[in-house]
Amino acid sequence: MNAKACWLLSLTLLLGACEETTPTPQGFAGLGQASDAFLAVTPQRTLQFPADHGAHSGYRIEWWYVTANLTDEQGRDWGAQWTLFRSALRPGADQAGWYSPNLWMGHAGLSGPFGHQVAETLARGGVGQAGVEAQPFHAWIDDWSLRSTHGSGLDHLQMQARGEGFAYHLQLDSEGPLVLHGKQGYSEKSGQGQASYYYSQPFYRVSGEIERDGQRYRVSGQAWLDREWSSQPLAAQQQGWDWFSLHLQGGAKLMLFQVRQADGEPYRAGTWIAADGQTRALSAEQIHLTPLHWSNQQTGRKVPTQWRVEVPTYQLSVEVQAIETQAWMTTRFPYWEGPVRLSGSHQGRGYLEMTGY
Repeated sequence: MNAKACWLLSLTLLLGACEETTPTPQGFAGLGQASDAFLAVTPQRTLQFPADHGAHSGYRIEWWYVTANLTDEQGRDWGAQWTLFRSALRPGADQAGWYSPNLWMGHAGLSGPFGHQVAETLARGGVGQAGVEAQPFHAWIDDWSLRSTHGSGLDHLQMQARGEGFAYHLQLDSEGPLVLHGKQGYSEKSGQGQASYYYSQPFYRVSGEIERDGQRYRVSGQAWLDREWSSQPLAAQQQGWDWFSLHLQGGAKLMLFQVRQADGEPYRAGTWIAADGQTRALSAEQIHLTPLHWSNQQTGRKVPTQWRVEVPTYQLSVEVQAIETQAWMTTRFPYWEGPVRLSGSHQGRGYLEMTGY
């Protein structure tokens, strides 16, 4: 699901104290808070491209999110994350100056044979420090950017970011179509009406260079881009989520998530993506997620870094193992995010995100 909207809403509370009204958090990280001033997510809306690659001023929260599974020339695994979040203090289009309603936050991560590194940057809209243009596509915050290299869409992107002790410059070239999750992009998150608009480009081939403590490494691999926006994506009693984006050997892809609740079973959903881009939405009854091993993080948190993932409809039963178990994102609003390897009925690799632990 890649729904890190909780930190965007918290960022709103952090940076928006000067506003006349400040949202009161309700439920998990405030995402169960009513949002009557903003547009509601409904199944009637049809996604439109390239317009929906850009920002949506009528909605409260959204993000542009890339995870890349990489291999260097020595055969070692790496993972790179690039994320830009937008959070709105109030509805309305962006405008010049500090009265802009938009707040922006960027997260970058690099995992590899030498550990996990994290960077974070914050910006206020309206002053040119951060933003998104739909055509030609360009998303940026400070000197981090995700930009179309030719064409107007997401087919060919250049991605770059840097933090203390690391940097990456990667070229992403798609080999398949965009994928709409849920019901033609309408993705339910709670079964009680909460939802988001959600689509992905999971078919990127990647090449480029990463830098770690002054050493440079040529890398290649696969990447997955998620786009999601909403105004109230979760119910008040939901506590956190576990999200999987998996590249299977043979070309198929799999997205799964579960949103954990204070009482009752988690809400689960997913999408099976065939190698040719054909999709099938997966219901909770078709998805089995079982934590197998928990790892203590250096921050004192404990998270499941090994899972059993089963989708019997597609004869899939795999163990998903974190490549680097210490992949805690030590940002202002922390979570776990890192690359994983698959073994069992299918081989492959992907990314795992876990929040609320």
